[in-house]
Amino acid sequence: MSSEIPAPNEPTPDTTAPPTAPVARPKSTGLHVGDAGPGVKKVDPIIVADGIRRTFGGLTAVDVDHLEIPRNAITALIGPNGAGKTTLFNLLTGFDKPNEGAWTFDGTSLSGVPAFKVARMGQVRTFQLTKALGLLTVLENMKLGAKDQRGERFWSSLIPAAWRAQDQSLDTRAMELLTKFKLDAKASDFAASLSGGQRKLLEMARALMSDPKLVMLDEPMAGVNPALTQSLLDHILDLKEQGMTVLFVEHDMHMVRHIADWVVVMAEGRVVAEGDPHSVMKDPAVIDAYLGAHQEVDLGVVTGRYAPEGGADASTEAAVKEEILAEALAELREEEEK
Repeated sequence: MSSEIPAPNEPTPDTTAPPTAPVARPKSTGLHVGDAGPGVKKVDPIIVADGIRRTFGGLTAVDVDHLEIPRNAITALIGPNGAGKTTLFNLLTGFDKPNEGAWTFDGTSLSGVPAFKVARMGQVRTFQLTKALGLLTVLENMKLGAKDQRGERFWSSLIPAAWRAQDQSLDTRAMELLTKFKLDAKASDFAASLSGGQRKLLEMARALMSDPKLVMLDEPMAGVNPALTQSLLDHILDLKEQGMTVLFVEHDMHMVRHIADWVVVMAEGRVVAEGDPHSVMKDPAVIDAYLGAHQEVDLGVVTGRYAPEGGADASTEAAVKEEILAEALAELREEEEK
């Protein structure tokens, strides 16, 4: 009898069993002080921004009075296209400079600090369009993310004994991360050969090479094959469990509800709502500005740039918002009943 045939007492593996569903992970609560709303104070913020304003000619891209990002939590930054989300990312990470305003990261001011120094301080980001270096291997891309490399200094680079041990340690660390992200088989391939989803995974893994405190992801699911979606979600949740803070931009509302502990909503460059995912989805400002349930009210009214047509007073505007909320809640109930 062939040794490949299971013994009589051995159970035959069930290859038809459905895959195990992902385990739900608890969300962080008690992140804010007082009632949730734009600019609400956080219990332990890692980023605090005040008066951030960025204009391009006559267009105001970002106009944020006050914003705090809670530590050791996953915060989603949502809003319609052109709301200023990526511009805010660029400002906070040093890739762009505001016209005015100041912000701190972990208690240290980042005003005027260039992007490479921001990254060394523990605040790293990924991009909507991945920035992998295509003519370097996947492993070489990973090693670029590590900081304080002795081989990058001119004099020590001339003496291999000064950097070889650290380089071997970086190889080991990079391979551990590539194995976790299921990219270890691609380690010696050129990054240009990876699919869009694999490049997203590579960029996230490379960011972790610097042992960051805050990871900022700009639309991590954009252009990703649905087969890799759950893998990316799990990796983002893992970042929080490893003690990191996550801030991400996303349009997929199902993803936001699934993994976000806190949600910040932007429209026309301003923060129009903040709160936990469940309550934010019912906010009339979000419904109008992002979900589009009630298009009769202009975004300018929601963000406070100007009064409703006809000079309506505050009570009239409040009544309109109540109507928006009532309609949205009715729609939500109808969807739940279906």
